[in-house]
Amino acid sequence: MSEQFPNMDYDADEVINGFKERIKWPKAKEVQAVVKPDRVWLRLLISAVVTAVAGGVIYYMMLPAFNFKDTQMYVFIITLIVVFMAAFSFACRANKLLERKEYVKKKSVIPIIIVAVIVVIMAIGWVCGATIFRAGSYSKLMPVTESKFSEDFKSISYDSVPRIDQSRALTLADQQLGSLSEYKSQYVVSNTTTMINYKGNPVRVAYLEYADVFKWFNNTKEGLPAYMIIDLVTQKVTVVNCKEQFGEGIKYSPTELFNEKLIRHIRFQYPTALLDTPNFEINDDGRPYWITPVLDKTIGLFGGTDVKGAIITDALTGESSYYDIEEVRTNTELQWIDVVYSERLVLEQYNYYGKLQNGFWNSIIFQNDVNLASAGSGSIALDDDVWVYTGVTSSEADSSNFGFILCNQRTKETRYYQNGGAMENAAQQSAQDAVQNYGYRAIFPILLDIEGQPTYFMGLYGSSNTVKGYALVNLEDKTIVGTGLLDNTNKSDAQALNAAVENYIYALQDKGMIGNDVDLDDYIVDDNNPQQPSEPAQTDGKTVKGTVASIKTSVNNGNTYYYLEIDGKYYYISVAECMDVLLVNTGDTVTVTLGDKADGVFIEASDIIK
Repeated sequence: MSEQFPNMDYDADEVINGFKERIKWPKAKEVQAVVKPDRVWLRLLISAVVTAVAGGVIYYMMLPAFNFKDTQMYVFIITLIVVFMAAFSFACRANKLLERKEYVKKKSVIPIIIVAVIVVIMAIGWVCGATIFRAGSYSKLMPVTESKFSEDFKSISYDSVPRIDQSRALTLADQQLGSLSEYKSQYVVSNTTTMINYKGNPVRVAYLEYADVFKWFNNTKEGLPAYMIIDLVTQKVTVVNCKEQFGEGIKYSPTELFNEKLIRHIRFQYPTALLDTPNFEINDDGRPYWITPVLDKTIGLFGGTDVKGAIITDALTGESSYYDIEEVRTNTELQWIDVVYSERLVLEQYNYYGKLQNGFWNSIIFQNDVNLASAGSGSIALDDDVWVYTGVTSSEADSSNFGFILCNQRTKETRYYQNGGAMENAAQQSAQDAVQNYGYRAIFPILLDIEGQPTYFMGLYGSSNTVKGYALVNLEDKTIVGTGLLDNTNKSDAQALNAAVENYIYALQDKGMIGNDVDLDDYIVDDNNPQQPSEPAQTDGKTVKGTVASIKTSVNNGNTYYYLEIDGKYYYISVAECMDVLLVNTGDTVTVTLGDKADGVFIEASDIIK
């Protein structure tokens, strides 16, 4: 019986494993054949087209400069290589056919070598610009000269310096926008402002942004209709209607989405320029512009960032012009420009100067004569320019400064003042302690000269971000404090300021810092009280010359009108007709050219000269 059946003496696992060996997919290392796909030229063409399309989209979003000193350019090139090889791999069906995968791998050698060379170039460029090797070059980026506090600050009056910071300026701008029904539902105030010296007055200018993408669709064709001027002394906010003043809105800004987006518009005009963040400014006629610093890397390939020029872009038309930095510094027609060197850049360059002037290792080990900019900085208007102010302290972050610097944001001129004393944050705390029962906060201070004494000046804020008063703190002795608050006694801003300086001078006299012969009248600021009498107005029938007793504003059809009270009558004019009216304050003497309309106490004006 057994002879009739086949031999069943075998192992079933061996049979199954043998079957698997015959049908299994070979491993990549076992494949010896490299099969070249047919019509390689077509696959290369498809890959090139895909890379071009993807590269265009990436460039549109990334906006690298075609400049060997821009790291983004190298990243962009590497990205293109990766996209091309991925597209070529799919075109050759390397993901489906193993022999095609081996072909693509062999053809990837050259792209990999190119990427490696790019990485090596970037590494060499970084090493050549590293501070450990080029400390001397970094320390010379910013020339610093010593200056005298008593000479430079004697022309700065404490009643003409900024009384509010950017945060408070934005709050005022938001409040003003909320009162304008034609704007408030469509736009918001940008969260950044630029401090400029506008016709001798420190102001901040802020542009509007679309409230959301749907508001952009509704309004982008006409552009942003207006911008705002916030006077940092009077705290008056003026909305300048660009359509009324210049006939068109702001078409190019950071809030646009496509080709009108500011940085993209400038990149297309200047494809090789290294661009810094644009600043919003206005010229003496109030026309809005974007000032974009053009950077250079002066040490190695990527180190030693400095400004080599500026691009001025008309915010209305988009027309741009490039000016070398020396022309920006010396051309009187460009002196209206205030911010070319950013606050971040000048503080970075000063820290290089303070840390590295005696070598890299000294900055880490011995730290002889090593100093740094203190935490925080402010801005003041001086010599028709805007200057960054900050204290100078040791590398160990002592509780006191041994000097301070001013740096011009248009020319980079930097002055060092050897006046030591309390750090800014210590002065802020001293001012807050003096009014601790109110819980007010102090803004970053500004240094002033009060009777030859370097003095910190700062505004005091309440929880609602409104100005509640002012404080003066002595630089050398932070216990000498004078405050003036807006309360039942000091009902106006000027009265609070007068009280602060009066209390401060008394405190200086009590400590024997100054004599008792100080004339307080030299420091009194006009109360700006509408009820106080003024000199009778003089008129020849065509003009009226007199003292402004009060100022009122109204908005009609999107245009801001100013009403100047002179000798009991109100002379009104729109900002669109006379930008100079923005500079008029209560107590100023002005000459008004009469218009055609006169209705009781309200008289039309055609021009106003301060």
